[in-house]
Amino acid sequence: MLNTLKLKYYNKDQFIKNLKTAEMDKMHKGLPKLDSEKCDRCGKCEKICPTNALQMNPFQIDMSKCIFCGDCERLCKYEGINFTTFNKISTDSKEALLIHDEMTQKAFIESAFKIRKEIKTIFGKSLKLREVSTGGCGGCELELNACSNANFDMGRYGIEFVASPRHADGLVITGPMTKNMAEALVDAYMCMPEPKVVILAGTCAISGGLFKNSNALDRSFLEEHKVDLYIPGCPIHPLTFINGILSFIGR
Repeated sequence: MLNTLKLKYYNKDQFIKNLKTAEMDKMHKGLPKLDSEKCDRCGKCEKICPTNALQMNPFQIDMSKCIFCGDCERLCKYEGINFTTFNKISTDSKEALLIHDEMTQKAFIESAFKIRKEIKTIFGKSLKLREVSTGGCGGCELELNACSNANFDMGRYGIEFVASPRHADGLVITGPMTKNMAEALVDAYMCMPEPKVVILAGTCAISGGLFKNSNALDRSFLEEHKVDLYIPGCPIHPLTFINGILSFIGR
């Protein structure tokens, strides 16, 4: 008991008290900010983008494709592209991930969600999730694991990962969806009881990311099942994931 008390004293409070107001460190990238007036239209940033997420005409970044590498920001000497640390970049509409010139944080939040009453009623106080890695690198999977550690502790909101899809309310998909995982992904979805939601976590899951044109992919799952929530990132940040889920369930 004495050792437990000593540990508590030296560690202080390990968890982030308020995840809704917590900010990411500057090393992490969130909502991009574009300013066409500072851009000289050289086109170098568009050419260097590995996933074609950045376009010059019109000037925009597609966060469903962006891997947040920051190469475009570093290349632009006129500061026409800046990645902020704003982490609330999840949305229930894929179209909202297309960031145009002078998009503000407030404008993104207003366009990101249309709160569905049935979702808030059913899952507002408890949401159990089953994660399926469909060929990812492991980055998003590690960040999802961090969501349940002592620092972020998303379990305090009634949001938890479960071992079996039979116990889950929502399916969290990471990775670009390889052919080898296509059948397993469908099996996991079919094992979940109704009603259920589908969540795409990370750029690979949303668009295929760097592997979009690979012959090893089978993304037919998305043609047959509705996606309820898009959470961009490469990898996703725990604050982005948790705040995205909270907004989705009306919390």
